[in-house]
Amino acid sequence: MTDAMPSPLTVGQVAEQFAVTVRTLHHYDDLGLLTPSERTRGGYRSYSRADLDRLSTIVVYRRLGFSLEQIAALLAGPDDLIEHLHRQRANVTSQLGQLRALVTAIDNALEAAMSKRPATRAELQELFGDGFDEAHEREAEERWGDTPAWTQTRSRTASYTPADWTAIRAEADAVNAAFVAAYQSGAAADSPAAREAARAHRAHLHERFYDVDAQLHRGLGEMYVADPRFAATYDALAPGLAVYVRDAINAHADHQGE
Repeated sequence: MTDAMPSPLTVGQVAEQFAVTVRTLHHYDDLGLLTPSERTRGGYRSYSRADLDRLSTIVVYRRLGFSLEQIAALLAGPDDLIEHLHRQRANVTSQLGQLRALVTAIDNALEAAMSKRPATRAELQELFGDGFDEAHEREAEERWGDTPAWTQTRSRTASYTPADWTAIRAEADAVNAAFVAAYQSGAAADSPAAREAARAHRAHLHERFYDVDAQLHRGLGEMYVADPRFAATYDALAPGLAVYVRDAINAHADHQGE
């Protein structure tokens, strides 16, 4: 840093070059930490190349957090400039390691904080695709907004994180896959496999969204057949699946005596 500097320099020039104050340089002089080697005819401080090298070392040590007393002791030792530079490098390297560890800790804390935040609409759109539609959401609110089930759903899902919704999507896919597997195997809607799929379907809704008793579950089954969009969603998985799901739901409720 000092190679391009003319020498000697005045106290003001040194202060500007090293980004320190004139008062700081005077303080270093008073402490005997950095006494200018020369004086002008008018008695003003004048810094030689050796002074500038010493100041460079002081500035680095200060940035590393050493006190002026510690720096004075280091500079008073037998080490030459190369030894000081080696020591400075070792300290900087040590601090770099600590800073990297701090950055890692901050990243981990940030990741944990981000994982606990509610999912955004963009994330839900990415996860559910066409299954998440704001127009459908508004329509659903108009249709069921005054029901306890809607209120309970809004309350529960308000804090769901992206991880929560990912798990919900996986659970829903698994339930649908169970219905499809039972249906395509030729099992009747009142078979154990179909009833188990219906049980899982009810448990999924009950645990994730709103309380589902047998009567409400039966009503959902009827809606899956009567509402063209629900029917189309199920029948897209396997033609005729919507009716099978309804019948399996009814069979499950009947088997439970509900």
